[in-house]
Amino acid sequence: MPRPHSCCPRGAPLAPAPGGSFAQITARFLRVTKIHGLHHMGSRRQSRPRCLLWGLAFLLSLGLLGTWSSNRVRYLLSCPVHSRVRMAWAARLHFPAVTLCNNNPVRFLQLTKPDLYSAGQWLGLAGENRSLLPGLLEGLPDAQRHWLSRLANYSRFLPPRRSERTMHSLFHRLGHQIEDMLLACRFRGEPCGPQHFTPVSPSPRGGRTRYPGALGGQLAGVRDETSFEAGIRVQVHSQDEPPYIHQLGFGVSPGFQTFVSCQEQRLTYLPQPWGNCRASVPGEQILPGYEGYSIAACRLQCEKEAVVSSCQCRMVPHATSICSPNVYIECADRTLDAAVEDSQDRCSCPTPCNLTRYNKEISMVRIPSKGSARYLAHKYHRNETYIRENFLVLDIFFEALNYEAIEQKKAYELAGLLGDIGGQMGLFIGASILTILEILDYIYEVSGSAGSSQACVGRGQGGVTQTLGTRLSPPIAGRPCGTLGRHAEGAYSTSILPNHRHRYAHQGIFEDFAC
Repeated sequence: MPRPHSCCPRGAPLAPAPGGSFAQITARFLRVTKIHGLHHMGSRRQSRPRCLLWGLAFLLSLGLLGTWSSNRVRYLLSCPVHSRVRMAWAARLHFPAVTLCNNNPVRFLQLTKPDLYSAGQWLGLAGENRSLLPGLLEGLPDAQRHWLSRLANYSRFLPPRRSERTMHSLFHRLGHQIEDMLLACRFRGEPCGPQHFTPVSPSPRGGRTRYPGALGGQLAGVRDETSFEAGIRVQVHSQDEPPYIHQLGFGVSPGFQTFVSCQEQRLTYLPQPWGNCRASVPGEQILPGYEGYSIAACRLQCEKEAVVSSCQCRMVPHATSICSPNVYIECADRTLDAAVEDSQDRCSCPTPCNLTRYNKEISMVRIPSKGSARYLAHKYHRNETYIRENFLVLDIFFEALNYEAIEQKKAYELAGLLGDIGGQMGLFIGASILTILEILDYIYEVSGSAGSSQACVGRGQGGVTQTLGTRLSPPIAGRPCGTLGRHAEGAYSTSILPNHRHRYAHQGIFEDFAC
C-alpha cells in the first residue's frame, strides 16, 4: 500500500494557521467590535498608556452597567405593584342585595313571662338576679311601664321545666317579621311585597331579612315596633356574599326618609407573589355552606366554628344541635364577643382577588308632613305621634349607570427589565443585541480555532519564513496535477514528484504541493 504524501516537508515545524491563534482572533475582535472603548484598546496606533486608560474607562462603565442591572433585577424580584383607577360605563348594572335588620331583636309587646325569665338578661332587660335593670321603667309610657312591671313579678311564677328549645325558634316567634314591618315597596317602578324578600338565618345580634334586588327600589313605610332602639340597620352588599350587618351595616332612623345613592366598585387584586388575595376557582366550595369565598363568609365561618368548639352547638340549623337560650347566655355570647375582638388572630381571611362593593352617599329628610301624618294615622288607626316615631322611608338607587374599576397591576415585568438593561447597555458601553451576537461569534471563533488545522513553516529565499497551508487555495486546487510543472516559481519537469527535492541545485524557489 503506498504511503500517503505529507503536506509539509520533512523537518518543517508546525504553527497555527494564519489568523487562527487566540491572540490574533482577540486582537482582530477588538479592532472591529462596536463596543465603545474596546476598539481603542486593540488599535495598533494607540500607545500603551492610552490603551490602559481606555481599558480602565471600559471596566468602570462595565461596573456601572452591572450595578444598575442588578438593581433592576432586585426590583423585579420584589414583585412591585401599582393601582389603576378608571371609570367605566355600563348599559345595565346588577342591583345589590339589601339586608334589613331591626335594631330591636324581638318584638317588645310579644314577650311573655317565661321569655323574660329565661332570656331577659340576654335581651338587656334584666340583671343576673332576673330583676329589671335600674332606670328601665322610667323611659317607658305608663301603660308599658305597668305591663313590664307585672311581667317581671315572679312571686307566683313557676319556672318552666325547660325554656325555649333553641334560639332559632325564639327568634322565629318573637323576632320582627317582614310581613309586619313592610308596609309598601316598589322596585323598578313595580309594586313588590314580603314575598320578594328572603329570610336570612338569624344572627346572634338579631333577625335579618334580605332583599335580592336587581336594578333599583324603594321601601316605604317600614314600621319599627320598639321602645329602646329606634330604627333599622341596613347593609347594601354584593349578591355573592352573605350579610355581615352587625359590623358593616348603617342605621336608618324612623321619622326620616333616607336616600342611599350607590356606586358600584369592582376591585381586582393580584395573587402571590405580588399580593395576598384568595383566588376563587369555579365550582370549588371553599367554605361549607357558601357558594363562593368572601371576607364576610370567612368571618361568619370562624364565628360558627368558635361557638361549636366552645359550646358544642350552632346558632343556625345544621347537623350540630342548635344553641338554646340558656346555652347562648352562658357560653355562646361570650365566645362570640371574644371571636369578634380576636378576629385578626383567630381567623385568616385574605381578600378575594375579585371583589364588588358599593360606595354609598346617605342623605335624609324628616317625614311625615302634618297632612301625611294625619292620613297615615287614619289609614293605620294610629295617632300621629306613633307615626312619627315608628315609620320610615328608605330609597336605594344607583347614582349613575357606571362603575369604578380599581385594578392592581404589576408595576414591573420581564419586558421592562430587558428594556432597562438594553438602554443601560447602550448608555454605558454602546452595546446592543447585535453586539451580543458579535461576542457570541467571537466565542465561537475562539472555540473553533482550538481544533482547527495547523500549517507548515518553511524557509524561503533570503531567510524569509513562509507559512504553507495544508489546503490549496481554490485556484490551485482546481488545477490538474499535470499543470503543476508550469508553475511560475516551481518550473521543474513533470517527472519530478511532489515532495521530492531534486539532487541538483535549481534556480528559484521550490514549493511543495499536496496533490
